[in-house]
Amino acid sequence: MWPHRSLPRRGFAGFMLATSLMISLPLFAVLGTPVLWVILPFLAGAVVLMWWALERSYAAGRLHEELVIDAQEVLLTRTNPRGEVQKWDCNAYWAQAQIYPTGGPVAYYITLRGAGREVELGAFLSEDERKALFDEVRGALRMARGGA
Repeated sequence: MWPHRSLPRRGFAGFMLATSLMISLPLFAVLGTPVLWVILPFLAGAVVLMWWALERSYAAGRLHEELVIDAQEVLLTRTNPRGEVQKWDCNAYWAQAQIYPTGGPVAYYITLRGAGREVELGAFLSEDERKALFDEVRGALRMARGGA
C-alpha cells in the first residue's frame, strides 16, 4: 500500500511551467521600472514555495506498507518517507484486525493486534479504501487460520 498522488511528475513539471509563465505576465507591464524590483522577489518566492510544497508532498508519498499473511506468520513492513523501516510480526493464529469507526486519528482507523502490540495499518488511505482493506485483511487472517 502507498499513498495516492494525483499529480504525476510530468504534470508537476507542466504545472510549474504554467504557473511561472502566468506569474511572469504582470512583470511585462513594469519592465524597466523600479516597480519590477519590488514585485520580482515576491513572485519568485511564490514559485519557490510552491515547488517546495509539492516536493514535500512527493517525499511524503514515498511511505509504503507491505503486509504478508501466511499460515504461520503475519508480517507488516512499513517504510517511512525518510527510508526508515519498521517491522512488526505475529503468529497468524493470534493476530487480530481491529477497526475504529471513530476515535482514531482518522475515521475507520485500522490496527493489527498481536504479540503484545497494536500497530496501525493504512492510515494514509481514504476512508473507503480503509473499509475495503479491513474486510480483505480479516478474510486473509481467517484463511490463514484454516477457516474459509
